[in-house]
Amino acid sequence: MQQPGVAKRLRSREIKQMRRARCCTKKSKSGCEILSTRYLPAGKLDCFTSDAHSLAGYRLFHHCMSLLLKPLIAAGRNGVEMVCTDLLIWQVFPILAAYVADFLEQCLVACCKENQCPKWDPLTSMMQDPEVTKYILEKQKNGQHPIQFDDNGLCAIFNPFWENLPHTNIFLAFIPDLLHQVHKVKWCLEIVGEDEMDSHFKVMPDYPGLWHFKKGISTVRQWTGTEHREMQHIFIGLLAGAVPKVNQVLVVAQAILDFSYYAQLRMHTVDSLDGLESALVVFHANKDILQELEVCDHFNIPKLHQISHFVKSITLFGSTNGFNTELPKRLHIDFTKDTYHASNKCDYEEQMALWLQRQEAIFLRKRSQSATASSHTDPNHEHDLDSDSDTEIEEFLLITSSLHMVLPCFSLPSNLSCMSTCHATTSSLVHMTGLMFIDKLSLLLPLIHMPPGPGRKPGTPARFDMALINDGVRTLNLQTFEVAQVRVIFNLPCQFQFGSGPLAYIEWFTPLWEPDPSCGLCQVSRLTCQLQQNAAVIHLDKIVHPCHLIPKLGPSVDPGWTSVNVYEMIHDFYLNTFIDLETFCISTCSV
Repeated sequence: MQQPGVAKRLRSREIKQMRRARCCTKKSKSGCEILSTRYLPAGKLDCFTSDAHSLAGYRLFHHCMSLLLKPLIAAGRNGVEMVCTDLLIWQVFPILAAYVADFLEQCLVACCKENQCPKWDPLTSMMQDPEVTKYILEKQKNGQHPIQFDDNGLCAIFNPFWENLPHTNIFLAFIPDLLHQVHKVKWCLEIVGEDEMDSHFKVMPDYPGLWHFKKGISTVRQWTGTEHREMQHIFIGLLAGAVPKVNQVLVVAQAILDFSYYAQLRMHTVDSLDGLESALVVFHANKDILQELEVCDHFNIPKLHQISHFVKSITLFGSTNGFNTELPKRLHIDFTKDTYHASNKCDYEEQMALWLQRQEAIFLRKRSQSATASSHTDPNHEHDLDSDSDTEIEEFLLITSSLHMVLPCFSLPSNLSCMSTCHATTSSLVHMTGLMFIDKLSLLLPLIHMPPGPGRKPGTPARFDMALINDGVRTLNLQTFEVAQVRVIFNLPCQFQFGSGPLAYIEWFTPLWEPDPSCGLCQVSRLTCQLQQNAAVIHLDKIVHPCHLIPKLGPSVDPGWTSVNVYEMIHDFYLNTFIDLETFCISTCSV
């Protein structure tokens, strides 16, 4: 009799083996249809020997995909009539233009082994030609055994699903995969060591949206793209001063992160594509240090080779955020995990398919009722049932999460003498007698975090985040900004005539120094005047963007430092330009 834990693992393994089945389509903003597949059969194929088992599974995959995409053959050649957004009927020729998949599935689709690049011909050092590949497979099928079959690392899949698709170059259609090809920085543990790297992560100051590894990173059991992506935000600042042969290692790390952030940009120019290529050149010129430190034995890694195709793919298909395996990974939860939990765990495949059909019917019914009700309310309003409402909601949430935050309730000083004692600001506030503070203020600024709500632990120390201040003309040059720590946001009574709108009490940092030659990050320090922190009161609209400072920790971390007090305990910092894409873009415009 199987143990319950063993049975659970077997069920989980079977669920993971179930590839995506029925077809569904989603319209993207560019006007193309995104075809996603949910479940494809992944039987055990026990009727085959162990040697033929894998090959039989590959052929089954191609057979199922050929059935799904068969309507595209006639439609791509003869065209079909479709209603366009201008409400006119047009003759449209739909084709398979892009294929989003991880590296293993790309090899499966390209009919090649997993130690080969699915896009590149190793003999000619050029992009694979579908006609040449089909010709080699046909000769191998007829028993001629061409030498190119083994040289190109092909598998005996004689009827690939893309062989009859019109105007389709499957090798050119493979899209860069940020999740599996770029977000990989765990190798730092091999250089610094787990204990020291954990101590660096534990004292990292918080930032809105930043994942804080409270227990370090050595305790992470399963590394996914999410963990790697969160590490990237603070990776360079932590490595600075903590690794041997610091210059070369940091140059390699910075090149990797520069490439990753350039690849994630939502809009590209000639300069950004040049930056993408330059980062890759710098990495290859300095990567030998990783072999010297025994981080890796060689660089004959297919995924490492694949990133060389990013510039061409971006030029053809646009930015990579539109083609990413994170979307189907998220759908795996909705269409597989949640569906499995809704079953009784017996004969779950049929129940899962039936449950999905019912959920889709309910969704369409609700959508129809909502459209009908809205049309009765506003007869002049036309509803577009094909509008990408999910995308619009996601973009709205993304904008609000990055731009909007509610300020907390502080225990603020009630008189001028208290502020003078605490912050040494007598000279700057000597004329502001009768200063009035407000206890709560809601503003659209991502600077201060929300107060603890019901059910949360009380007594959380106040956090004062950093911000970029611009007192002059707004530009994208990082050198025109100054760094400050926001302490209080308040309003003055109207009799002071200090201008309209809220004010902010800030503590200055020094102007940005030249970037550190080893890590490329600008350096700042706390600015003092007469041995006191230099402070000022400014209009709130001079705060341009939040920023994140990484303390210069060095090779060891003081046990008394924590993520709460590290801003107060350390004097020198790095400006973290990798905290988000906006700050990275500002830093690249300053180069």
